[in-house]
Amino acid sequence: MTKKPLDIALVKEFIIAAHSDLEEVKRLLEKEPALLHSVINWGEGDWENAIGAGAHTGNHEMVEWLLEQKAHMDIFVAAMLGEIDIVKSILHRQPHALYAKGPHGISLIRHAEVGGEQAKPVVEYLQGLLLKEEV
Repeated sequence: MTKKPLDIALVKEFIIAAHSDLEEVKRLLEKEPALLHSVINWGEGDWENAIGAGAHTGNHEMVEWLLEQKAHMDIFVAAMLGEIDIVKSILHRQPHALYAKGPHGISLIRHAEVGGEQAKPVVEYLQGLLLKEEV
């Protein structure tokens, strides 16, 4: 059975909504469940998915809801949520991820910063690593 590709306009609408409009994200996901793992390339390698949109805007409610729907967590999402053990584990295995850029070229540490109080330990950990690199 061949699956029909998702309409790019619908993917775009879904990912834009995931920056701030949880009710619209829920409505669209109910309409088309395959949107959960959809991604869009905004150009020049600027890839973004819904959970990434919620993460770089510090939208905890959006990200937590998408995780409940079985969206995939990455290091940027983990940093924003304050998941220090996950961030440390990934950076232990892939130290270069410290300098990785998420959607729109947003840094890992910026994702942690928008996570607020619960992500403060991640911010401090990343700052410590960055300071070591500067020495």
